[in-house]
Amino acid sequence: MRSTLFVVPVLSGGNRTRRITGTCALLLAFTLPTLKAQTAPLPPLLDTMTAELSRAMGSLGRPGAEKQSEKQVPPYFLSYSVADARGISIRAQYGALVDSEDSRQRVVDVQVRVGDPKLDNTHGTHRGAAVNTMQLPITDDREALSRSLWLATNSGYGTALDNFLRVKTESEVRAKEEDSSGDFSMEAPQVSVNQPAPPPVVDKAVWEDRVRGLSKIFREYPDVYQNIVMLTAQSETDYFASSEGSRLANPHRSARLIVFAVSRADDGMDLFRAQTFEAETVAGLPKQAELEAAMRELGKSLEELRKAPLTEPFNGPAILSGRAAAVFFHEVLGHRLEGQRQRGDEEGQTFTKEVNKPVLPSFLSVADDPTRTKFGDTWLSGTYDYDDEGQKAKKVDLIQDGVLKTFLMSRLPIASFSNSNGHGRGQTGRVPNGRQGNLIVTSTKMVPEPELRKMLIEEAKKQGKAYGLYFEDISSGFAVTTRNSPQAFQVIPLVVYRVYVDGRPDELVRGVSIVGTPLAAMKRILATGDKSEVFNGECGAESGSIPVSAVAPAMLLTEIETQKQQQGTERVPILSNPSAMTASAATTGTAGKGN
Repeated sequence: MRSTLFVVPVLSGGNRTRRITGTCALLLAFTLPTLKAQTAPLPPLLDTMTAELSRAMGSLGRPGAEKQSEKQVPPYFLSYSVADARGISIRAQYGALVDSEDSRQRVVDVQVRVGDPKLDNTHGTHRGAAVNTMQLPITDDREALSRSLWLATNSGYGTALDNFLRVKTESEVRAKEEDSSGDFSMEAPQVSVNQPAPPPVVDKAVWEDRVRGLSKIFREYPDVYQNIVMLTAQSETDYFASSEGSRLANPHRSARLIVFAVSRADDGMDLFRAQTFEAETVAGLPKQAELEAAMRELGKSLEELRKAPLTEPFNGPAILSGRAAAVFFHEVLGHRLEGQRQRGDEEGQTFTKEVNKPVLPSFLSVADDPTRTKFGDTWLSGTYDYDDEGQKAKKVDLIQDGVLKTFLMSRLPIASFSNSNGHGRGQTGRVPNGRQGNLIVTSTKMVPEPELRKMLIEEAKKQGKAYGLYFEDISSGFAVTTRNSPQAFQVIPLVVYRVYVDGRPDELVRGVSIVGTPLAAMKRILATGDKSEVFNGECGAESGSIPVSAVAPAMLLTEIETQKQQQGTERVPILSNPSAMTASAATTGTAGKGN
């Protein structure tokens, strides 16, 4: 797996047949009373999902079913997951609007499982085919919704039957798996029906002017060749219904202002800065004056980076700012604590056999808490109430006082951990996996950051280094967790300084890339700062792109390895920036009119 973070048959004989039928009968017996106990009327969409789901579970693969021409395996589990989203997007570049649009869509993921929870159609490499996706009507036309769900269910069921036949064949000819856990955990049904999210409230005229004005600021920096400022505001209600009896309707809202600016050094190295501002609604975003100051800071930073010297490979002490440490932990540690990484012949299983053993210094603890909406005054984008498998979100204490305790679990069991802890997440169209939400690192060995800087200099002197490194900002990174590749990570910093031991001023450098292996990197943390920072971003992996947050204090590492980033071969623009030409022409034109 390479993750990216950035600023989406036939029946088997005898006893097996009776066990499958018995399992389905138990599920149906449990589901029907749950539906009768529902007193408040369901929203039309959820009510239609429930009715069509019950009809499908009562008919597919069962004797006497309409159009049933051959004996087929009935599903033991069926779920509908619908994302009903409204969005507004406003984008500008070079001080002018590029687009401004409203959107509305409904998309359903249908998951059909045949076999039984121990072995079903999603086993092994077939897991990614467990979901069938279709766009739904955006109005509450029950017949149109029912027909769409019916079509998606039939398609998903056909795929499930084909894959189950392959799974059974493969299980008979392949060697025994290292982890013989089942394919699906049995969980209690969840019921939480809330009012749909209201449409996003955005004064488009005002925000078009604001976004345009922010983008225009980059005209003040002629060496910033590209820039994008984009506002997105979204209101989404996620509906979930399953054959186990879960019925969910949960709203959530988000607003994000994304800024991206690009330059190029004279030697051809491409440079960029990115920043995001996030809140639940646009009303929570910073005031315009604060945003304008941030734009100018980004523009100034890019101009300084163009002139900064190119880095040299380095192996020595370094400080990661809180924001940089948050990305570092997300990539280096967080992905390796996702449950599905602990099983399968292709996974490296870095921490699989490390439960109840120290994996971090004893002063560090790590939790993932999607139930937390804010850290201080900063909104956390990895927040959710129920995961994408209909399980209630939970805080999970992954590492306590340096000792590994558990993993981030979806409904895919692993050895010693057979149930979900509310972290099954995925982009629409993907099967949910155990994923991070709000990863929060805490420390009991905290020192003020000026003291942390002194410790950096002392450590550099001890190692005979002329300088240590300070990583102020990091944009992204990726982690490799599979066995067929080196167990490594790479993190891409944006702003890096050399901190000299002889008292010279700090020196900005460019082209730095942090590399290493996870077990070695985690054990080199010497101390942390006393203030934490938040990184909000999007994380991409097998189950798609999802919003995440990471929180951490600044950290001093006794050793960190860096290498040069790719140089780039493109020249700086040959033609002069048109803004200078326009200004000159305007001056000439004005003089002519005055004569």
